[in-house]
Amino acid sequence: MALMHTSTQPPARPARAPISGAPPAVVELRPQTFDFDVAIVGLGYVGLPTALAYHHAGSRVLALDISSARLGAITGRSVDLIPRDHTRLDSALEDEAFTLTSDATQISRAQAVIVCVPTPVDRYLVPDLTLLRGACDAVVQHAVAGQLLMLTSTTYVGCTEDLLLGPVTRKGLVPGQDVFVAFSAERIDPGSETVPQEAVPRVVGGSTPACLERASQVLSGYATTVHQVSSLGTAEMTKLLENTFRAVNIALANEFADICQSFGLDVTHVIDAASTKPYGYMPFLPGPGVGGHCIPCDPHYLLWQLRKDRIEAPVIAAAMQQIANRPAHVVDRIRQVLSESGRSLLGARILVMGIAYKPNVADLRESPALEILQRLHQLGAAIGYVDPHVPSAVLEGGMRLIPVNDPASFRPTLVLLHTPHRETDLHWMSAGQLVLDATYQGTSTPNQVSL
Repeated sequence: MALMHTSTQPPARPARAPISGAPPAVVELRPQTFDFDVAIVGLGYVGLPTALAYHHAGSRVLALDISSARLGAITGRSVDLIPRDHTRLDSALEDEAFTLTSDATQISRAQAVIVCVPTPVDRYLVPDLTLLRGACDAVVQHAVAGQLLMLTSTTYVGCTEDLLLGPVTRKGLVPGQDVFVAFSAERIDPGSETVPQEAVPRVVGGSTPACLERASQVLSGYATTVHQVSSLGTAEMTKLLENTFRAVNIALANEFADICQSFGLDVTHVIDAASTKPYGYMPFLPGPGVGGHCIPCDPHYLLWQLRKDRIEAPVIAAAMQQIANRPAHVVDRIRQVLSESGRSLLGARILVMGIAYKPNVADLRESPALEILQRLHQLGAAIGYVDPHVPSAVLEGGMRLIPVNDPASFRPTLVLLHTPHRETDLHWMSAGQLVLDATYQGTSTPNQVSL
């Protein structure tokens, strides 16, 4: 039976060595030991696997999320995790050293507090810091002497100073002496089992040398490699570079796909050939767009910050514009393919195979499939989707879709291959079925055309 511990009694594990530091008189002194080694604030696609990794490594974990629905999904084991993390979740839920709670006051009981909340952008591509500000406010409010406060959510350069370092200093705690403030961006690839989470190096910067060392010790609690950098800003910018690099190269791959189509070439053959070069080249695949919590959002935090100082980043801006336009390009291509076959988009029946943002996950965040479906519906097409991982989807305006159980009975005019899940079954399609492959990985059929 799943356990949700909210007791004020410490978990039954020996306490780690106390953290020294003499706080100012205005700050409440804590006992010499903490009840938890680490508190994870935010239990989404990053926070929950991180909490499980710490618990698996032997830490006493306080797992905090303000959403009762999310906590219920976790205790019910109905969360989107890779098999290894599902096994870890089963173990954690039966262990008193793993405590789930929605009570932010419990933060003061943890020796280290790690913020893992989402940092999305709004419909105008402006950073939405609502969740991050709320989480950091709660962390600062309940911070006590001896704690490490670490931000891992991807954000703008200077955010850790604005939302943690400055407020905690104004509270009367001295960074590097009374508390320790650091930034180490998350590095989690949802749904991927290729590289174990523990084997992914963590980059960390601290507000002082003492903060850097304390943060490195905490990260070493589960990660095998910790790379220290010189400042909070360096660590923050590192994450922005990682995801901007991917965004620019994906935009380039999409552009090359369109160029190859105009020459009558298969872009996948070109990419495979270029990939034989053992230096100076890294393959990126084109697709119907980019989803998830990183590539569609993170570069906009940098562009947003640069606008304040009137600094231009034309390569990044052009790449993000191309990525933003990709779903509309898919719809235009659907219209073109239908027209070439003598059919109209108005009244056409379009079935989308896979709508999660990447294969083998249930994650719909920023999925281009949602915009594609929305645009198709607005243009008068009848829409449906097949996705074994996504039981329902809500489009802009509140239109709710449920998956098509029998694709053949939907009688699609055109099938769009969007997300190639392992479970994707195309055997139901007739030989004459019109198919548009936006994955560049689809199974060849007589009437299949590429995006």
